[in-house]
Amino acid sequence: MTRITLVQGDITDQRVDAVVNAANGSLLGGGGVDGAIHRRGGPEILADCRRLRASHYGKGLPTGRAVATTAGRLPARWVVHTVGPVFRAEDRAQRAELLASCYRESLLVAAELGARTVAFPAISAGIFGWPPDDAARIALTAVAEVGPDLDEVRFVLFGAEMYEVFERVRDELATGPGEQGR
Repeated sequence: MTRITLVQGDITDQRVDAVVNAANGSLLGGGGVDGAIHRRGGPEILADCRRLRASHYGKGLPTGRAVATTAGRLPARWVVHTVGPVFRAEDRAQRAELLASCYRESLLVAAELGARTVAFPAISAGIFGWPPDDAARIALTAVAEVGPDLDEVRFVLFGAEMYEVFERVRDELATGPGEQGR
């Protein structure tokens, strides 16, 4: 059974087999987690992303899908890039499914590579505007439901507030609705 852990920190410091990048669709770097991974990982990641764009993803990586590259100079073996949805309340259900797909697809890609440990950021919970509680619930539920048996799935959360949200939601999911505090 896969162990799910939470840590507060920098995803680019994680010594795991695969680090998941909350990428933008271009696969060519950006801000937030995406920019940090590209900066720390170095030009090897960008070179792999350019090869992917030239071969399979000429129009970019679709939202909810995942693809892997080298990790370059990161202390990981691979980077799994996934594009999260931008939050919009009017079509939340459809977008929630895309967000869950980011986690499922990333885990499947990592397992196909032979990864045993995977580190995730809080996909779409930053500049893409997903409400943190909802993002945490979708992430933790999707990871718990996925098939690949890994040693560890680690959520690396930047900042105390996001860590506390994930911790609270994890505890709520573990105890079930209405059972907290009993």
